[in-house]
Amino acid sequence: MKALQFIILLGLTAVLTLAVVELPPRGDVTAPIHQVENKVGDPVAGAYFIQNAYRDAATPNMVTVVLADYRSWDTLGEVVVVFAGGMAVYFILRRRPS
Repeated sequence: MKALQFIILLGLTAVLTLAVVELPPRGDVTAPIHQVENKVGDPVAGAYFIQNAYRDAATPNMVTVVLADYRSWDTLGEVVVVFAGGMAVYFILRRRPS
C-alpha cells in the first residue's frame, strides 16, 4: 500500500513540476494574460478590467474593483460557503457528549 502511495506522490510531483516549467516568466509582457486581443482577434476580458476599473467604480485599487464590483455575487457566494463551513465546524466541536 505504501508503495502505491509513493508512486502516486511521484506522479503528482512530476505533473506539477512540468506545469510550473511551462509557466511564462513572471512579468513577461508577451504572456497571453497581458494581451489586449487573443490570437483570433477577440478582446481579452482582463484588458477591459485593467483599462476601465477606475472609470467603472471610481476606486483606485483594481483588486477591490474586481472582487467587489465585477465579481460581487461570486464573492458573496464564496463568503457564504466559508461561513457555512465555519458554522458546521463550530457546531461539531461544540457538541457535548450525552
